[in-house]
This record gives sequence, structure tokens and C-alpha cells, in this order.
Amino acid sequence: MEGYEIFKTKIYKKIGINLNSYKERQMKRRIESLIARNNFKTYDSYFDAINKDKKLLDEFINYLTINVSEFYRNPQQWQVLEDKIIPNLIKHNSKLKVWSSACSTGEEPYSLVMLLSKIFPLNEISIIATDIDEGAMNKAKLGIYSAKSLENLPKEFIESFFDKYNNSYQIKDKVKERVKFKKINLLEDEYPNQCDLILCRNVMIYFTEEAKDIMYRKFHDSLNNEGVLFVGSTEQIILPNRYNLAPVQTFFYKKDNK
Repeated sequence: MEGYEIFKTKIYKKIGINLNSYKERQMKRRIESLIARNNFKTYDSYFDAINKDKKLLDEFINYLTINVSEFYRNPQQWQVLEDKIIPNLIKHNSKLKVWSSACSTGEEPYSLVMLLSKIFPLNEISIIATDIDEGAMNKAKLGIYSAKSLENLPKEFIESFFDKYNNSYQIKDKVKERVKFKKINLLEDEYPNQCDLILCRNVMIYFTEEAKDIMYRKFHDSLNNEGVLFVGSTEQIILPNRYNLAPVQTFFYKKDNK
């Protein structure tokens, strides 16, 4: 299917997403699958349609951003976060600034609220949650989840922080209120500053090495002096010292101030 280069330019002008930053073969396959599913034959005809139809555009953004999430994804890493990372952060700062940088449909930032509630009163917890996909964040604000997405959560969290309706679970307002959602394009926009803990998990795998390089440097600048970056289970940083980051545990990197 021809026309991908022109399509990338048009998409960047329309929504500010630079498809050059994504691994091309993987991204082209996803987009061409979506084009075929919607019964279009070319990139041109598909772009014309999403340019006029907000529902099609929202579907495109949602498909592009690959929203796969669950509460306490990779639970052993959440245990390390609870046992080692957070206690050390609290030594340096009694009130933590925490950023879930690709929050998708909300499971990650809400997991953070629940975990931190073991240490702080709920009204002292505040999580910044950002994503490029407003549709995903709208689902997060609604806060309704399947039983499957809760499988890794400690049972006491399910009992304390959810209401069950038929086969679904709705997260309680007292958790929702602790999360501030905001749209951020990680490649284009400014990052929050002076963060104690940043989570960017299961996102980098979709980006080119050049895009990762930009993002790791921006994450470094966004951390405070003792801050920690928590990455996904397939995303260990090769040569983290290039970004002035130092490993503290597997999947956790501290800002290196040397």
C-alpha cells in the first residue's frame, strides 16, 4: 500500500503524533490492518475519512497507542516498588511527586494510589497521570474494570477500593480523586518537573532508538535529585549512564548526579 510517507506528514500536522518515532514495520502493519478493517483501499482515502469523522479519528488514536493494561502488572516489580524503592524515596522527601507517564485506561495510576495508601492517608496522595489518548483517559475517569484486569491486585485493595456490579468493578471516588489526568505527547510536550517517581512501562518497545534517546533524556531532566524511573519488564535501558541514570534494582533507575 503506497502513500505512507504522505500519510505520516498529514497525521503529524493534524494531531501532533510523529509516526517517524515509531518502529515502522510494526506501525505500518497496525495501520494497514485498521484501514482494511474500515474498508478503505488507500492511505489517502483513509486520511480523508478520519479528517472528517471524529469517531474514526478517535479509533485511529486508540489503535495507534496500543492500550494494554492491568492492575499491578508484573506484581513482583510492584513488590520491589513497595519494599525497596518507595521507602528509600520517603527518606529524602516525605511527600512524593509521582507521575504515571503513559497511564492508558488508568490501572497504573490507580494501583499507585492504592499502594501509597499503605503509607500515607489518601488525602495526602496525588498522582499525575498522562497519556496521548484522550479516549483511554476518559475510560480511566469512568473507572469501570473487568474482573480479569484485577487478578494481580491484593485482595484487600479490591475489598476497600472497588464496588462490584455484576461482572464489573468500579473504582471508588476516593481513589479517583487522587489522580489528575492530563494529555501529554511524550515526544513533543514538556514533562512535569521535580518528580520523585516516574513510571514509563511497556511503551518504549514501540519507539525507535532515536525516539527513546529523546525520552530517556527528558525523563532524567524530569526527576529530582533522588528520583527514580520505573520501566517495563521488556524495557531495560542499555547503557543507562548515557542518560545519567544508574540502575538501583532491575527495571528501576535512579538519577545519577555525578
